[in-house]
Amino acid sequence: MADYKKSSVHCHSTMCDGKNTLQEMASAACAQGLTTLGFTGHSYTQRDREYCMSPSRTAQYKATIAKLKTEYKGKVDILCGIEWDLLSEDKRTGYDYWIGSAHHLYGKNTGKYYEIDFRPQDLHDCIYDDFDGDPLAAVEAYFAEVEKVAAMGPDILAHIDLIKKLNAAGEFFDEESPRYKAAALKALNAAKEHGCLLEVNTGGVYRGYRKDFYPGAWLLGEWQKMGGKVIITSDAHDVGSLTFGFDEAAAAVKAAGFKSVEVLTVNGFETQEL
Repeated sequence: MADYKKSSVHCHSTMCDGKNTLQEMASAACAQGLTTLGFTGHSYTQRDREYCMSPSRTAQYKATIAKLKTEYKGKVDILCGIEWDLLSEDKRTGYDYWIGSAHHLYGKNTGKYYEIDFRPQDLHDCIYDDFDGDPLAAVEAYFAEVEKVAAMGPDILAHIDLIKKLNAAGEFFDEESPRYKAAALKALNAAKEHGCLLEVNTGGVYRGYRKDFYPGAWLLGEWQKMGGKVIITSDAHDVGSLTFGFDEAAAAVKAAGFKSVEVLTVNGFETQEL
């Protein structure tokens, strides 16, 4: 089995918005033959209590993972990571690694923070109430948020084009638009400037939102031209998705011209030739 299929390091549990407990995820990783399982619970922010861990849950999260590391020693290496974004109030220290992401847009007119990847109505309201009905202005604001996250130097930069999640049929904006592409490329340049590792994330496909991964093929191709590096992740929210679509993602990476992928192990990132 290829190493990239043995390491799943963008994973959620019932501590945040996942469907299985930390214990169930660890047990499944062991049963599925993984060598590395990295948990990345959504870090606390009072702006979004719907899917982020509270401070008390964060403490419980860390303590439970510490126990699981011991319990599964010699079977599967377990890492304690965090998925952190600009609204997070938790520190990025004290974890084995951290994933940087952008999930929200701030509305200048209403003062609201909108989740751009959850409810279509929220994205609609964001565009019409706070971006003057210009969906590409919201897109540009989203990628500007990604630039800020990239500048923090995360170990992994998450789902760089997540703004397209609810746009599979072009309901909100044209992904071929020059404005869309210019904003995405600006974020990509920021990722390169700050040495980010980009994830190829299969979660949107698993959950039926998209037929293409994050990032899309053209953006992945641009990243390859820049000399960027990638890691394959599933953004797993249940035991069935730990390595979902990894072979297809590897094929997409190869088609974009990459010769290798990065794999996160207990000893850090390692390069695996494709």
